[in-house]
Amino acid sequence: PVGVAFVKATFNNTIVAITDPSGQVIAWSSAGKSGYSGSRKSSAFAATVAAQDAAKIAIAQGVKEVEVNLRGPGAGREPAVRGLMSSGL
Repeated sequence: PVGVAFVKATFNNTIVAITDPSGQVIAWSSAGKSGYSGSRKSSAFAATVAAQDAAKIAIAQGVKEVEVNLRGPGAGREPAVRGLMSSGL
């Protein structure tokens, strides 16, 4: 029921990976995987959508709570955390 969410926010993309405590990836998503391309991948809204997509998959696997690790200087840092929270994690 507990996992770790890694958010890597670069200037070009935002990648969200949710793992179990030992580091095995349960779910992942990125702004590019969510259908955004070009400069829209680096937007805050695309980061929110990517985080919600990864959270939806992780919740289906039984994850209820996550610890969030943020990396990178991109615009998707805080919106990704809000997306995880709005999905129920």
